[in-house]
Amino acid sequence: MTRTLNLGYMLGDGIGPEIVPAARRVVDAALSAGRLPEINWVELPMGLTAIQSTGFAMPPSTIEALRDTDGWILGPFDNGSYPASWRESGERVPGASLRIGFDLYANLRPSRTREGVPSLRPNVDLVIVRENTEGFYPDRNMKSGNGEFKPTDDVALLVGVFTRAACHRIALRAFQIASQRRKHVTAVHKSNVMPTVFGLFLEECRKVAADFPDVLFDDVLFDSAAAYLVRDPARFDVLVTENLFGDTLSDLAGELVGALGLAGALNAGETHAMAQAAHGSAPDIAGRNIANPVGMIVSAAMLLDWLGERHSDAGLVAAAKAIEDAVDAVLASGVHTGDLGGSASTTVFTDAVIGQLDTQPGSGS
Repeated sequence: MTRTLNLGYMLGDGIGPEIVPAARRVVDAALSAGRLPEINWVELPMGLTAIQSTGFAMPPSTIEALRDTDGWILGPFDNGSYPASWRESGERVPGASLRIGFDLYANLRPSRTREGVPSLRPNVDLVIVRENTEGFYPDRNMKSGNGEFKPTDDVALLVGVFTRAACHRIALRAFQIASQRRKHVTAVHKSNVMPTVFGLFLEECRKVAADFPDVLFDDVLFDSAAAYLVRDPARFDVLVTENLFGDTLSDLAGELVGALGLAGALNAGETHAMAQAAHGSAPDIAGRNIANPVGMIVSAAMLLDWLGERHSDAGLVAAAKAIEDAVDAVLASGVHTGDLGGSASTTVFTDAVIGQLDTQPGSGS
């Protein structure tokens, strides 16, 4: 790496101030162990504290500062706890603001079984590639305002949006990922009851499939996909789907392999990427140092891997793998947080991962 990376980080709400610093510590340790340059971290306001100081959950100054970073870590947000004045303002929730503003169209959510973690199903190793900018999420479907409205007090309507360009590029990302894995893409849809929007989605998936003859392509209905995930998740490699469906299936897949606290995710576009764990802000356990930091840690590792691929930097790719290996080793050793049946605190678990990084072959110790 020829220059120091500038990475933003936003603590967010709930357990965010506990797990985001944990991820930052692990990233720093991985780079140190690999003798890579230190990161220039830029802390930026977001969430309830930002509303209290600026009136915005995602202040314009934060968005502008992120443009000068190489990527960032986004802590969880609890928009349900935000004041009525914020809800009436029409501002998008923080995640949507960044996904739309930076065109982070691909939400990548891997799920796999890990040694030492009780799993509802064995041999799970899949990635859900979720379209991130349209579909059935009304807060990102209109040029301005919200795509959810009531023409009368007794009728509520929702605008869902599917564009050919968005369907094509998310399918392309899925096939690119599958070509580096087990070469199998499954499109998840509901074309039986929504033939127009999902017909367009499937049409673009099939176009892309024609350009990847070595990748097996099939499709399955959304409800069937949920059933197959419970019954036989090992049948899947890469699933590509619409926004709401991908959100639902990735939560299900996360629980299948132990707990949603293990679920990492990356929001990626062509020029920017954002690490954001798949789980929420867990306000019921906030401030108690018991939250599972794995989801945020492995999300940060995904960001390092994305940056490594983008900048052809083998050191960053290696650091990302080192983090995943360290997390696996700690979980396999039986150091677990409470959601996995253990007693380790957030700090204890994070310290164990850092200790593992310091003892890996090739580290600076």
